[in-house]
Amino acid sequence: MTKALQSINDFVVKFANVNGSGSASANELFARSILRMGVPVSPRNIFPSNIQGLPTWYEVRVSEAGYLGRRGGCDFMVAMNPQTWDEDLREIEPGGYLFYDNTRVIHADQLRDDINLIGMPLTRICNERYDDARQRQLFKNIMYVGALAAIFDIDIGEVEKLIGEMYKGKEKLLEPNIEALHSGRDYARTHLNCASIGLKIRRADAVGDRIFIEGNSATALGCVYGGATVCAWYPITPSTSVVDAFQSYCNKFRIDKASGEKRFAIVQGEDEIASIGIVVGAGWNGARAFTATSGPGVSLMTEFLGLAYFAEIPATIINVQRGGPSTGMPTRTQQADLFSCAYASNGDTKHILLFPEDPKECFDFAAQALDLADQLQTPVFVMSDLDIGMNTRLCAPFEWDENRHMQRGKIVTREQLDAGIKFGRYQDVDGDGIPYRTYPGTHPSKGAFFTRGTSKDANARYSERGEDYVENMQRLQRKFETAKSLVPQPIETTHDTPATVGVIYFGSTSPAMQEAMDNLQRRGLVIDAMRLRAFPFPDSVMEFIHRHEKVFVVEQNRDGQLRSLLINEGQINPAKLIPVLHFDGTPITARFITQTICTALNLGHCESMPKQAAL
Repeated sequence: MTKALQSINDFVVKFANVNGSGSASANELFARSILRMGVPVSPRNIFPSNIQGLPTWYEVRVSEAGYLGRRGGCDFMVAMNPQTWDEDLREIEPGGYLFYDNTRVIHADQLRDDINLIGMPLTRICNERYDDARQRQLFKNIMYVGALAAIFDIDIGEVEKLIGEMYKGKEKLLEPNIEALHSGRDYARTHLNCASIGLKIRRADAVGDRIFIEGNSATALGCVYGGATVCAWYPITPSTSVVDAFQSYCNKFRIDKASGEKRFAIVQGEDEIASIGIVVGAGWNGARAFTATSGPGVSLMTEFLGLAYFAEIPATIINVQRGGPSTGMPTRTQQADLFSCAYASNGDTKHILLFPEDPKECFDFAAQALDLADQLQTPVFVMSDLDIGMNTRLCAPFEWDENRHMQRGKIVTREQLDAGIKFGRYQDVDGDGIPYRTYPGTHPSKGAFFTRGTSKDANARYSERGEDYVENMQRLQRKFETAKSLVPQPIETTHDTPATVGVIYFGSTSPAMQEAMDNLQRRGLVIDAMRLRAFPFPDSVMEFIHRHEKVFVVEQNRDGQLRSLLINEGQINPAKLIPVLHFDGTPITARFITQTICTALNLGHCESMPKQAAL
C-alpha cells in the first residue's frame, strides 16, 4: 500500500460535480476560506457549455509558496459525480485521497489500492434531515464543505463569516446553511479520523495585499478608468461577463448624481458584425468605444476591422479566447486567436495585440488599449482568455494615477484650422506614420466629415494611383513600427551565468511557466525567460532570440501561432524556435512545461516538483 501523502499548505484539491447541482458556490466557499487563513489559492472552474446535467470540475491549488498555475495531478479528490468516477479516480496521485459519498456501496474493482478512501454517507444524512429534493442537494454541498473544514483543519469561523457575507440580508437562508456546515463538520470529526489525513491548512501570512478577482471584471473596470463611454456587443462565452461588469461599474460611476443622466451607452447589436460597426462609428465620432467577444465573434468582425485599420479609426476589442475552431469548446481555454487577430481582414493588415497575464494586467491593458487606439488611430486587441477571464485569481492591487490624462493622440482643433494650419488627413507630418485627424463637426467647412475604405491620397481624396496606394501602405507600416515603442514592453528574466537556452511565453501561461522555471533551476538547468506583453514585438524580443542557441516558445494552441508570428515578423530561422504546445482546453501545467523542455533537451524524465513526504 502506497503511503499517504502529507503536506501543509501545498496540495491540490479537485471537486467533481454535476453542472447545475449548486456546487459552484460551495466549492468557492471552500477556496475562499483557505485564502482567509492567509494561504494563497488558485481555483479553476472547468464547466460544460450546456446549462445543466453534464460534468463540471473545480480545482483548487493550495500553495503557500505562491504558485498560481495548474500543477497537474490531484492530491485530494471530492468525487460527487458517478458519471466521471473512473476518470476522477485516475487523476489522483499515488498516496492521495478520495472523498466520496458512501451511501451506496462502492465495489473494490471500482477503487485503487494506492490511494486512501474517505467515505461519508452524505446522501443518507441529507435524506434523513430534509424533505425537499432541492434542499437535499444544496445542503449536501455545504455539508461536505463542513467535513473538509474538519479534515484540513480550516478555521470554521472563517467559513461562517463567508456564509454570513453570502447571505447578508437573507437571514432565513443563513441559519440552515450554518447548520448544514456544522453537521458535516461534526460528522467528520466523529467518524473520519481527521488527524490521520496528511493534508492540512495552517494559518499563514502569504497573501499580503493582493486582491482576488476575475479577469473579466478587472477588464471592465479598466475600460471604465480608461474612459470608455460606448460598449457594443453580442453575447458570447466567455466574454459576456465583461459587459455585465462594465454595466455594473457604469451604474456606479457613470451616472450623474444630480440629474440621473447616464454618461455611457451599452448597445447589444443583432450580431457581432453590427457590434463592431457601432464601435467603429463611435470611434470615428470621437468616443472611446470597445466590444467584448471571443474567437467566433472576431471571425465575423474582420471586414469592419479592415475598414478601421485602413480608414484609421480607433477601436478596442476585448477578445476572451476559447477553444476553436468554429464553435469549438466554448467553455475551455486556449490562446488560438493570434493569427485571426494580428492579421484580421483581407489584404495587408496588422493589428495591435496586448497579452495580459492576470487580472491586474487585464485592468491595466484595457485602459492602455483605449489610449493606444486613439494614439495610433487603429484597432487594438486585449487578448485575454477563459482561464484569466472567468476564474478568480490572486493579483497585485490595481493602481491608478489620478493625474493621468487620456492620450487622445494627434487631434487638430477648430482654432488650429481657423489659424490656417495645413491639414491633410493621411499626411505623415512627423515621420512616425501617424497622421493628424479632426473629430467630425470640428469645423463647418474644414477638417474631415467622411472617411472611406477605398484607396486614397494623403489628403483623403479617392485615388487608384499606384504611387498613392504604395505610400499609404508604407506609412501604415511605419505607424506599426512606431507602435513597438508604445505597447507594453516584454519582461525578461536572466541569470548571472550566461544561458544558451531561452524560453518565450505570454498571457495565461505565465503562472505555470514561473513554477516550471523554478523546477528546471532545481535540476541545475539555467534558462533565460522573456514574457511577451504585446504585438508588434519590440526589438528586444528579436535580440533575446539571437542571444540564445535555442528558444522554447510556450503557448496554448496546436499550430504554434506565436512561434509563427516570431518567425514571420523577425525573419527567424524556424529550427531555432522549439514549440511547447498545449491545447486540450485545460490550462497548461507546470509539469507539462517542465517535462516537454526536459525531453527536448534529452534530459529524460524531470520531476516537476519535490514529492510530498510520506506518512
